[in-house]
Amino acid sequence: MTIELTAQNFEQEVKNATVPVLVDFWASWCGPCRMLSPLVDQLSEEYAGKAKFGKVNVDEQPQLAMTYRVSAIPTLIAFRNGQPVGSTVGVVPRSEIEKLIG
Repeated sequence: MTIELTAQNFEQEVKNATVPVLVDFWASWCGPCRMLSPLVDQLSEEYAGKAKFGKVNVDEQPQLAMTYRVSAIPTLIAFRNGQPVGSTVGVVPRSEIEKLIG
């Protein structure tokens, strides 16, 4: 299951997570984001219990996008122990996303 992330729940869901977290920065008007979204959702099902998956709508949460210097979308950022450990920009193959998750 993919969690909708906001400034209010980001710390609890991402920074305090005990498993790796993959955060998808996206927007509803972004075509490549819509192409990547089903893959992120599919991986969230396959990695249930081993990793968390969240989505940040950059139009609704601009402060989170600025905090993590997201300048293009879709951007995926992997977090471990509350810290960003890797990222990709654009539509990337499944294998690259799985490498980010670890």
